[in-house]
Amino acid sequence: MLSLQEISDRLEIQDLIHRYAQIIDAKDFDRLRFDVFCEDALIDYSAFGGPKGGLDQAIDFLHKAMKIFPHTQHMNANAQIVVESEEDRGTGRIMCFNSQELKLSEHDEQVFFCGLWYLDEYRRTPKGWRIAKRVEEKSFVFNAPDSLKL
Repeated sequence: MLSLQEISDRLEIQDLIHRYAQIIDAKDFDRLRFDVFCEDALIDYSAFGGPKGGLDQAIDFLHKAMKIFPHTQHMNANAQIVVESEEDRGTGRIMCFNSQELKLSEHDEQVFFCGLWYLDEYRRTPKGWRIAKRVEEKSFVFNAPDSLKL
């Protein structure tokens, strides 16, 4: 049976996961530094051609790469979260279904879909739970233009 602390921790981590998606879709990437990730986080976006490294590298990448997508939706589900409350740590395997609109020309767009898993490590900080490590694991890509090389 879960303790009240474990239930609370899981709910806080679920809020963190949803906050990440909201920030990405709002293209407010600098907020990731304050509201989502630990300062020393390892972020691995290499499954879809992005960098593997620290927070600064990930935020720089997002600012550049996401410009071509006027609209995105990161929908998270099947959050498998394990919390070690006494150690202020946790892990998660989170399903993400990501629809993105790509502007091909002034009058032409294409919508495509990516399916992936976030493999996460969490850490409780003085500001609350934060992601200490996030690795994207590719599941599928559907209807992406060849120019994206996903």
